[in-house]
Amino acid sequence: MYRVLDVCRYIINYSNKKGYDVSNLKLQKLLYFIQVYFLMNSVDQQPCFSDKIEAWDFGPVVPVAYHEYKHYGSTNIPPVESYIEYDRNDPWSVSRIEYNADCILDKDKELINTVIEELSSYSATDLVTISHNQAPWKDVYVQYKNNEITISSIREYFSGKEK
Repeated sequence: MYRVLDVCRYIINYSNKKGYDVSNLKLQKLLYFIQVYFLMNSVDQQPCFSDKIEAWDFGPVVPVAYHEYKHYGSTNIPPVESYIEYDRNDPWSVSRIEYNADCILDKDKELINTVIEELSSYSATDLVTISHNQAPWKDVYVQYKNNEITISSIREYFSGKEK
């Protein structure tokens, strides 16, 4: 499994390279559908990332990723060349890290690319609508609560075994 922020950086850079728009809202939906795709199509059917996905007003959201990119508002997120990493134990320890896409295996990049390509023509709003009509979000969404969308609910719904 990957760190979700590494997956975000890969999505952002790939999308920019291909000329696709990627706002924070669209990034959140791409993360959700990438997680779905990994659970259903990767060789070991394991999640792409371990961070939890929550049911927010505008669909599935990975809070860590949302907070990392929220300062872009609804604008497109530019390519990520480097990022800042903080040491949680030492507030004075800050490092600028050059982003290297090699942190994601080529076989997994192919899975991620497939989802991005498949959803590139959809707007963020389209993806919100799609996710709002799926049980993993619908079954746990409560206004003003950020309930978790579990891996098991995603597997159950997308494997066709939903009750």
